[in-house]
Order: sequence, then structure tokens, then C-alpha cells
Amino acid sequence: MADTPPENFPIVIGVPAGTRARGIILSVSLAIWMAVSSMGAARAAGISIPNASFESPATTFVAINIDEWQKGPKPDWFDETGGFRWNQLTGIFKNTPSTSQDHLDNCDGEQAIWIFAIPEVELFQDYNSVDWDDAVPAHGFDARFEAGKAYALTVGVNGGGGGMVVGATLRMSLYFRDGASNKVLVGMTFITNTAANFPTHTHLTDYQVRVPVVRPGDPCAGQNIGIQILSTVTTNSQGGYWDLDNVRLCAVREPALTAPRRSGGQFQFALESEPGLTFEILASGSVELPLSEWTSLGMLTNDTGTVTYVDTPLPVNRRFYRARQVSAAVNCP
Repeated sequence: MADTPPENFPIVIGVPAGTRARGIILSVSLAIWMAVSSMGAARAAGISIPNASFESPATTFVAINIDEWQKGPKPDWFDETGGFRWNQLTGIFKNTPSTSQDHLDNCDGEQAIWIFAIPEVELFQDYNSVDWDDAVPAHGFDARFEAGKAYALTVGVNGGGGGMVVGATLRMSLYFRDGASNKVLVGMTFITNTAANFPTHTHLTDYQVRVPVVRPGDPCAGQNIGIQILSTVTTNSQGGYWDLDNVRLCAVREPALTAPRRSGGQFQFALESEPGLTFEILASGSVELPLSEWTSLGMLTNDTGTVTYVDTPLPVNRRFYRARQVSAAVNCP
């Protein structure tokens, strides 16, 4: 899914001319938008997911049981006399040797999973999910949506297997459960089987779900994170299977402009963000002007997590500053 960043990121520092440092007005409010087709990448804090690479249980060929992940319930309409039982529509397979024509050249570990392109086939994991061997939740996945952080879910996907029709879709989602245990989606990405998206069936392509910065009043704030992979085909386009592997979840802290001060005819401030992000520094005499009328002061790359920007000479009139994020994809550890 190709997403476009918002027109601007409202990090604003107002500097009233002629005032001392203690009179500088600081207002910080940044919404992160992470795009797959970015100019660079941020290093983020990885969140541990049990059996994220589907290496358990180990198999020499295939296994329909998947540790730590729960399968969706069989719908009433599915007829198990048609050749497959419902619990066979997802499972683990061992990657073929590198000499094989169907070897996945970037499989993480030795195993991956298949998901049939049939309506409602689902695999998910959250704090209260169970797997094939547990009657009660093990609570192994205990991550929560934290205010002030954005989130990125990345999964390696290969479409088109088994004669899958063009246009078949798969949905990846992040969610939390409400008081009635219903899944409430926070972010999602639809993946479509096309020749352009999957030109080869021997290489996994990373797809990403992005959740912008969680605010304290958001319904998901403080709630346990859930991961869902769901086949969203209709009965008219069902058939074939997806291969998936290497589920990664990252939390990215919210960028901020801090520590504004003037000294020796200069004005400076600190930019704090995940290491590796690049920002364009913009300035204007009025915060009301459209972004296209702001002046670019240059690019600033934050290699360490905190970087200082210095504007010299000190502006003689009121000046506002923005930091617009231009590299925003997230690489999970």
C-alpha cells in the first residue's frame, strides 16, 4: 500500500525577536507518518514476538500446528468434505534446499508459513490468544500501545502460489481488544496479488503496517497489541496460497524539538528522534503560511538520537521553525 506523508509535520518553535532565552515560546506537536517508499530508514526499538519466524514446532516437511499463534474459527459455510479441513489452511513448511527451484532466497531461519487464499482464513497473536497446544493463554506476547510512540509491523510476504488469481488480497493489521474481546483495528495494510507486486515466487517482499503516534486519549493507549493476518478474498477469487515469514514489530519514539536558546547572535535548538532520520528544517515569519511558502534552511540528519541545529545570524524578526521528516521508513532490528 503506497501511503503519502501528510503535507507537513507541525513541530513549531516561535522566536520573538529581541527577547531573552527565557521568553522563547516552544510548542511541539509532531505526528509521525512512516512510508514504505521513503528516502531512508529509522532504527527503532524491536518488540519481541513469540515464534515470530515460525521456527516452532520444527518440521522436516510441513506441519499444520503453529506454536504461539491462534487460528481463526471455522465459519459455518466452510465444507470440510471438499478436500481440506479448516485447520489445514494455515501451517508451517520447511524451506526447500537452495538448489531447488522454489527455494525462498530470503527466508528467515529454516521455516515459513502458508495461508490459503480462502475467505476468513486467519492467524493472530495477542496477550490472550492461545495456540493448538494450550487451553489457556500463555500471555507470551505482552506488548502495549504506549502514548508518545508510533508502531510499525513488518512481514515478509510472497503471493501467487498455487495458481492464485490476480487481485486476491491479504490483510495485515495491528489491533487491540475492547471490553467484549472484539478486535479493534488500529492500522492495516492490504496486499494484492499482482505480477508487479510478486514477479517471482522465490523471494519474500516486506510489507508494513504503520500506526501514527499514539496520544494519551486514544482508545488504544495502554492496551495490549495484537497482530492479525487475514485472507480477504471473496469466494469468486479464492484459491492458491500466500507464503509469510519474519514478523517484526517496532516502536518508534515521537520526534521533538527541544532546548531552544539564543547565544552570541545565534539561535539554536535540539532535534530528538530515532537515530538515522533525516529532516528538512523550514522557517517562516508566520506560522499560518502554507508549507509551500516556508523557506528551506537545509537538511539535518540525526545520527545519534539528538542533533543540534544552529541558525545564524539571529533573525531580526519573528521566525518560526518546522522540522519536516523526509526519511521515514522503519527497519525493525
